[in-house]
Amino acid sequence: MASVAVSDHGPLTWTASHQSVVRVMPTWPGYERPGFGAPLGSAPMGSGVFWSQAKGQPTAWVLTAAHVISNAERVEIETPDGRRVDVEVATVDVEADLALLKAPFEQLGLTLVTDEPLVGSHACALGYPFGLPLSFSCGVVSGLNRSGLGFNAVEDFIQTDAAVNPGGSGGALVNSDGELIGLVSAIFTKEADIDAGVNFAVSAPVISARLVPYLTQ
Repeated sequence: MASVAVSDHGPLTWTASHQSVVRVMPTWPGYERPGFGAPLGSAPMGSGVFWSQAKGQPTAWVLTAAHVISNAERVEIETPDGRRVDVEVATVDVEADLALLKAPFEQLGLTLVTDEPLVGSHACALGYPFGLPLSFSCGVVSGLNRSGLGFNAVEDFIQTDAAVNPGGSGGALVNSDGELIGLVSAIFTKEADIDAGVNFAVSAPVISARLVPYLTQ
């Protein structure tokens, strides 16, 4: 009998993670609607992740990429169930392309797994590509400790072939259990800002090292 390949990820991965991923909508100076007039190098809109330090606990903290919200006059988030609210920009770490937002309510958050995932292990990206509703794409961990790429001053990326497109910045990279292993940051392409199968997420150890001290002040 021929063997049947079965992926590690699937509907259970989606169920464990999707409720924590939000759309992030910055409003830029001189504009009244989010997404218009984004500065060069910024994302018109992006994604974010409710982040909890304790598994299964609600949290008001939302992780996103710094380039999604830097210099925005106003930042809103929209949850998968359509709830839309203004959030506070708590801190921005441009060097690592990380930002921490604070929502006016708590939502179930994803927890970080700071142990390095194995190359070849399954990984899924959740975000809002091209302004579409929340989307889920899966692949594998293609590489670890990617640095010297010129995206950020501080680089320790997880490389993945899970599809990522504009709007996905700040979204979640999760393992097959729906745990957060990285924050989507960059697409590597020389032709256009479209997915080329070489995508990068800020690693969980960098997120922890750069932002946990802020939470414990």
